[in-house]
Amino acid sequence: MEKNLYIDASHPNETRVVLKSNDNIEDYEYEGLKNNLIKNNIYLGRVSRIEPSLQAAFIDFGRDRHGFLSFNDIQSDYYQIPKADLDKIKEEGHYRVFNNIERKAGQYPKATRHHNGNTEEIDVWCSNDYLGMSQNKHVISAMQSAAEKLGAGSGGTRNISGTTNFHIQLEKEIAALHQKERALAFNSGYSANESALKSIISAFDNCLVLSHELNQASLIEGNRGSKNENAIFRHNDVKHLKDILQGVEFSRPKIIVLESVYSMEADFAPLEDVIEVAQDNGALIYLDEVHAVGLYGPNAAGVAEQKGVAEHIDIINGTLAKAFGLAGGYIASSNTIIDFVRSFSKGFIFTTSMCPAVAAGSLESIQQVKQNAEVRDSFFENVNFVKSQLRSAGIPFLDSGSHIIPVLIGDSKLCKQISDYLLDEHQVYVQPINYPSVPKGTERIRITPTPCHSEEATEKFVEALKDAWLKFIPLLSKFENDFAGKVKSI
Repeated sequence: MEKNLYIDASHPNETRVVLKSNDNIEDYEYEGLKNNLIKNNIYLGRVSRIEPSLQAAFIDFGRDRHGFLSFNDIQSDYYQIPKADLDKIKEEGHYRVFNNIERKAGQYPKATRHHNGNTEEIDVWCSNDYLGMSQNKHVISAMQSAAEKLGAGSGGTRNISGTTNFHIQLEKEIAALHQKERALAFNSGYSANESALKSIISAFDNCLVLSHELNQASLIEGNRGSKNENAIFRHNDVKHLKDILQGVEFSRPKIIVLESVYSMEADFAPLEDVIEVAQDNGALIYLDEVHAVGLYGPNAAGVAEQKGVAEHIDIINGTLAKAFGLAGGYIASSNTIIDFVRSFSKGFIFTTSMCPAVAAGSLESIQQVKQNAEVRDSFFENVNFVKSQLRSAGIPFLDSGSHIIPVLIGDSKLCKQISDYLLDEHQVYVQPINYPSVPKGTERIRITPTPCHSEEATEKFVEALKDAWLKFIPLLSKFENDFAGKVKSI
């Protein structure tokens, strides 16, 4: 085979070298006075080795050709967060703004709003602190005492110096609350779901996961990392659940994952029917009770207790951040399942445990809620009063029997405008619920009354909402008329 080397040195600022085999170019080299990247040239290669000490990588271009790429030569735009994505959610009205709100201890729902260098007093109508337990003097005292005794932080993971007697007693209290053998506390309800569910699913070979279509993001993430087959059943559609299970062997592992109260639709899961399906098909049940625990049932253990079916629920997830007013989450189940999760869940093993003061406050809060049924009675009385006031004002809302009151808007920009108007003009705060918390076209504001909201405060809020409704909803009606069939009706 004849090979020829051609050198072009006729240009003063560059040299070109070509190696030719017969009629094929085998190699090509270029050298200029400036060793810069040539803009807009594209090269396809594979990183074969990275040398951190050299801040560079070796590139394999194929055909036994290799190159060397300095990290400084990588186009900086490659590392940029896609600005177009942020611009899009701003344009669509889904961009999230943090309101600087300081709740006044002992005066809830009163709070101080910091805005544009000024402060003003407002009423909060969108807190998950359903019973106002974050304001409870016994809870606050328990937290203060624990912090003074043990310090602020836990000092480590649960396996490495981060387990205190407060953690142990809290888990015993949670297990007793749900009538389960054991419980395990996490730093949040989200991490409890994601970490525990992922671990439990991984324990079974060829497990079929049956997930409710409106499950919260933490439940979705807990299943997403699994290599097991999963199926989605429609909202509270037990027949669809049965249809999915048709032909599935009884011996095959199965887990049904659902919530007891759906926070965006404000309705309850048909637990009795789901339990029947689970028993007929040999399936475990993983139940998220985060919006129910502390509120429903004789001992405030949730919907499963209220319906008398808690013993048929295999794993219960709950939170300490809503009705109990603190922070953190947990699962309650059998000894075997809890032991498996605490031994294999990375989200539990490698996370610093909750602060002792939070564990102590949560323990006290659970005990207070269990012992004081009147605070729950007052809560539901206020919920019903708010609903009656909304009906009288002609403001439509979803009423599926739960304590959550969604007012559907169906347009993200209007939803944000209404929320801002209520805050700026009436000093009442209710947060817009937009995508991805709810599907596009179903945006809403979600009202969460508490026992701390007086009749006077309720009447003020409903009047303010009525004012906003009359001001903004006609805009929505015009929008829908102009674009009939292109937007989802409320």
